[in-house]
Amino acid sequence: MIRWLLLLLGGALLGGVVHLATIIILPRTATQDAFARLTNDTPINTVAALPQPRPEKAAMPFMDPAFAAGICRYDLSSGPLKLTVPVSLAYTSVSFYTRYDVAYYAINDRAAGRRVIELDLMTPEQKSAMPEEEDVTAADRLIVESPTVSGLIAIRALAPEPGLMPMAQATIANARCVVQMASTTPAGGRR
Repeated sequence: MIRWLLLLLGGALLGGVVHLATIIILPRTATQDAFARLTNDTPINTVAALPQPRPEKAAMPFMDPAFAAGICRYDLSSGPLKLTVPVSLAYTSVSFYTRYDVAYYAINDRAAGRRVIELDLMTPEQKSAMPEEEDVTAADRLIVESPTVSGLIAIRALAPEPGLMPMAQATIANARCVVQMASTTPAGGRR
């Protein structure tokens, strides 16, 4: 009887180890993740509008047809990014994902509290290399640290009625995701 219990316990333990190893390794070996699917359709460090989803085809799985969507596939190796997204009348959100589809930051228009969601995206190394500006407070400048050098920024704007879809698409069309070359701070300390 004890022999069977030990065998059962050993099998359960081995099954648990295999299950955990599979869950940890499988996302890194997937070849058709979001980043890979969007590589051919989206340029680097530029916001690209995604086509409206149709029942037979969507750029990404589970896309909501009430939202206009855009993607910025970023690469921070050439410098930090400046993201600027105008706020639509209904709802606007921005989500950040690593190269391996791990979400690490999100903000919406209500949390931003402004008519434009504006932030700087950089690696921890780039942030530590920034000069300290005494006259710029944290409220003046939102800095998001990316855990990886490359990843995705998903921008969504809600069209609460089908007739308002052009307004939501205009929000995505006016979003900007550009590399900051040199730190040019005008007099007064604000960017």
